[in-house]
Amino acid sequence: MTTPLTARQRLSELHRYAAVSGEDFTHQNLTSARPNQLRFARCSFAGADLRHATLEGCWFKFCDFTGADLRGASLRGAVLAGCNLRDADLRDTDLTGARLSSVNTGIPRLGPTDITGARFEGTSLRNVQADAVVGWPPALTHSE
Repeated sequence: MTTPLTARQRLSELHRYAAVSGEDFTHQNLTSARPNQLRFARCSFAGADLRHATLEGCWFKFCDFTGADLRGASLRGAVLAGCNLRDADLRDTDLTGARLSSVNTGIPRLGPTDITGARFEGTSLRNVQADAVVGWPPALTHSE
């Protein structure tokens, strides 16, 4: 009898640019996960442990990262559109070249990315593009 794959193993086995839709990773241990530039839509990572995960080039649309632990993760070149990152821990995360934006779901634009209460100490924000992001702290610049 084979042991079922963990969420981290399943994600690492998907091919580049594979679509992952509606998956629930709430409170899962995804430490050091290395998905291969996957496309996530309407997935929940609420309270998930994503410390030191390599999420480079991944695309997240309407995903929930409420309270997720992303300390030390790499989100270089990632796209977060219409995502909820309220109270997420992004300390020491590499967001170089990442795009945080809303999703145009009609008029007016709906589906903003919300980072209210997120922690950013030590986060690399070089070349980050933040368009209509709710909760963007005034002390953060878009190109540190």
